[in-house]
Amino acid sequence: MMEKKKKFEMPHTYIIIFFVILFAAVLTMFIPLGTYETREVTYMQGTEEKTRTVIDPDSFQYVLDENGDRVTKVAPLFGTEDFGGQGILNYVFEGLTVGDKNGTAVGIIAFILVVGGAFGIVLRTGAVESGIMQVIAKTKGREILLIPLLITLFSLGGAVFGMGEESLPFVMILVPMFIALGYDAVVGVMCSYVATQIGFGSSWMNPFSLAVAQGVAEVPVLSGAPFRIVMWVFFTGLTIAFTMKYAQAIHKNPQKSVAYESDQYYREDFKSKEKQDVPFTLGHKLVLLTIVATIAWTIWGVIGQGYYIPEIASQFFVMGLVAGLIGVAFRLNDMKLNDIARAFDRGAADLLGAAICVGMAQGILIVLGGTDATSPTVLNTILHSIGEGMKNFPPMLSAWAMYVFQSVFNFFVVSGSGQAALTMPIMAPLSDIVGVTRQVAVLAFQLGDGFTNFIVPTSGCLMGALAAARLDWGRWAKFQIKFQAVLFVCSSVVVILAVLVGLS
Repeated sequence: MMEKKKKFEMPHTYIIIFFVILFAAVLTMFIPLGTYETREVTYMQGTEEKTRTVIDPDSFQYVLDENGDRVTKVAPLFGTEDFGGQGILNYVFEGLTVGDKNGTAVGIIAFILVVGGAFGIVLRTGAVESGIMQVIAKTKGREILLIPLLITLFSLGGAVFGMGEESLPFVMILVPMFIALGYDAVVGVMCSYVATQIGFGSSWMNPFSLAVAQGVAEVPVLSGAPFRIVMWVFFTGLTIAFTMKYAQAIHKNPQKSVAYESDQYYREDFKSKEKQDVPFTLGHKLVLLTIVATIAWTIWGVIGQGYYIPEIASQFFVMGLVAGLIGVAFRLNDMKLNDIARAFDRGAADLLGAAICVGMAQGILIVLGGTDATSPTVLNTILHSIGEGMKNFPPMLSAWAMYVFQSVFNFFVVSGSGQAALTMPIMAPLSDIVGVTRQVAVLAFQLGDGFTNFIVPTSGCLMGALAAARLDWGRWAKFQIKFQAVLFVCSSVVVILAVLVGLS
């Protein structure tokens, strides 16, 4: 009797991050510490003057000991900031408590838990399921058309106002909808979170990364729009084509899906609903109307008022609270007042794993010394060494190398504006030296930063989206690596084309 072949099991996201932590610790043994000085730059965004602190690219210095030798600081096995420095095995707690509420780890973690809790209440009302059953009934035979429509809308959101974290609530709605339509969770994530990052990476007016990068690079903010609009149309169309081809294959054979096992939860739920006459009452309609009103409120807040993570999280909390009160008033799914609290608790618990992943991923940066340019860190030395290495490349190769570097660097610094502040002060003058325009350097940053946001496990937003879809990162990566390969080739061509046409 032949021995049954063992099936390879993809490591859990926690395990992957742990091994990356160990790799980062090994780097601290060999790479010396370096520091930069910083300076203030001002730039115009529309009629408003903006100021940002960036590194001075000519100020890099190695940290030297009393003998003039370069200093390395090996990450200790155990320790905190007050006791021997940040230790390898302290990465979970330290990562969870990094920063403040405005976009760093602790803020993103709070955002994920609040949004998860709010949608836990919405889902408890049964309004989303009832709405999905209505969509299925009305789109029978035309379900595939939802894909280009949704990808275009979400990509536009990413391009116009930097939509990212705002897509998480939509994942919770679109994933079960697409599974009920005969597709899988992957299609739901592609049509929501991934679409926003396609728009984010090919935008002509993104205020959170493009405007900052252009301001730091000292080129007119939001310039080069015609080239980028064509680029946005191309990459959005490419995403639609790739997703539709995948969706059609899954519709024919659902077992081909990398999410087939995890989607079973939704399939069983909808299978039971198919045998019932699911009501679609006034209460359900009011809950769905509350979701739509919150979306409009969020768009207004982000574009018109400059709302960010704290405000958006509170907006969705209000949505959950209002939906819960409607559920109690209309007795949706026999809801009582205490069910609001229980549903919030359950919804937050569903995304707890994603929140922990955000903290763990921040632990990688902590082991490398952090992202403060003025502090002695390994990351500063890596940034300096790569910049120096590119000076000997010919123009076209330099531009492509910038794109590759930004793609890799995004693993460590996922924030678009944060990455721009760290890398553009080096890449912009480097582009002058190697003979490409600064606009091309910005383009390389833009594509490298944006398109890797939906593959790197250090992205809190990605981990939140996958948790909302009940999809493990390893399975997602198995699918996504193919799309990343397509994007890498196309982005390389776009960067080279920008050099050839002299994008400025």
